[in-house]
Amino acid sequence: MNRSISKGWIFFFGALGGLLYGYDTGVISGALLFISDDIPLTDFLEGLVVSSLLVGAIVGAGLSGYVSDRFGRRKVVFTIALIYIGGSFVLAFAPNVPMLVTGRVILGLAVGGSTAIVPVYLSEMAPTDSRGALGSLNQLMITIGIVLAYLVNYAFSPVEGWRWMLGLAAVPAFVLAVGVMFMPESPKWLLKQNREKEARKVMGLTRDEKEIEKEMEQMKKIEAEKEGTWDVLKAKWVRPMLLVGSGIAIFQQLIGINAVIYYAPTIFTEAGLADSASILGTVGIGVLNVLMTLVAIATIDKLGRKKLLLIGNAGMVTSLAVLAAILFTAELTTAIAWLTVVFLGLFIIFFSATWGPVVWVMLPELFPTKARGAATGFTTLLLSAANLVVSLFFPILLGAIGTAWVFVLFAVIGILAFLFVYTYVPETKGRSLEEIENDLRGSTS
Repeated sequence: MNRSISKGWIFFFGALGGLLYGYDTGVISGALLFISDDIPLTDFLEGLVVSSLLVGAIVGAGLSGYVSDRFGRRKVVFTIALIYIGGSFVLAFAPNVPMLVTGRVILGLAVGGSTAIVPVYLSEMAPTDSRGALGSLNQLMITIGIVLAYLVNYAFSPVEGWRWMLGLAAVPAFVLAVGVMFMPESPKWLLKQNREKEARKVMGLTRDEKEIEKEMEQMKKIEAEKEGTWDVLKAKWVRPMLLVGSGIAIFQQLIGINAVIYYAPTIFTEAGLADSASILGTVGIGVLNVLMTLVAIATIDKLGRKKLLLIGNAGMVTSLAVLAAILFTAELTTAIAWLTVVFLGLFIIFFSATWGPVVWVMLPELFPTKARGAATGFTTLLLSAANLVVSLFFPILLGAIGTAWVFVLFAVIGILAFLFVYTYVPETKGRSLEEIENDLRGSTS
């Protein structure tokens, strides 16, 4: 296999965990329309089934970072693939609510693990000048997974085949399990294990010799510091970046993106569209998600991370404000339902081109090598917790205060996110992971 093909497969399988996360995020939106015909669900139970995935994700994110720092990225990704397969089968054959919740929790363990490990692996494998674009592959795979889920939902909606919708996640999980066996280990983890020869060989797949020597020198200097993972995490110079990472992870979810992904068909149905038309509307949103993530891949290493976050906030807040205004002043007709689709689409456009990929790129960039897995795991744990809050309470809020006021709430959160990014978030574009770490150490010395 030649070098370019090897590099392509490395990043394809390295990001494939994101596709599974996206599939399991998107598929529940269509399945919810039909599960109640077999297993009755109240508003609370509906929220519980959706949000139980995030309960597992919190645990998975919290554990996987530390475990990957100790045992390596590849072994954890392989384990994640097996967990995905198991959870998918539990959901496909679930006879009642407890088993639905159990299956979603099992899947959540894998989701949390993939959100913590995939960005770390991609950032450590990627050369500096294309780290943003290659790191964005995680978000691209997430969006492709969501579209795939929507298409599966649409295909099985005529027969109300929600068990097929949920169970088919096992197929890409099996592909990941096979593919990961041929993936190289992260060079930064290999060097940490005193396996320099292997680390150089892996770096040679994605970098030229000059880059290898420069990064190797920087990594050796950092490894010479006699610090363990916990020592680094509690160090004073790391605290500002833990705050920044935690903030952008939480805001990415609190602005409401997964409420749209999880409940888009429900929102459209409430607005007067039929079940099949509601699912088809979400397919269009999912396609937009993919296309705008490609835009992000093309621009993130040119415009920079911080600028994209600010642009995204402005666009999302505007879209949410217009949506709220429409719903406050108009009756819920079919025309208004499709107008809702248009402005939800604009919301997705701004999110997918900015906050969606940028957060996944920045989280591992912010943290030092010796604690990158653990720190990224911690911040993605918070991301999953914020996702849990949104997914659990969204249907309750929707019933209590209505769609328009929910959009107002998300818009206010978007304004707070803009102020946070403007004030606290640094630019990481164009600097190696080691240069970023050295700057952080020097800022408090």
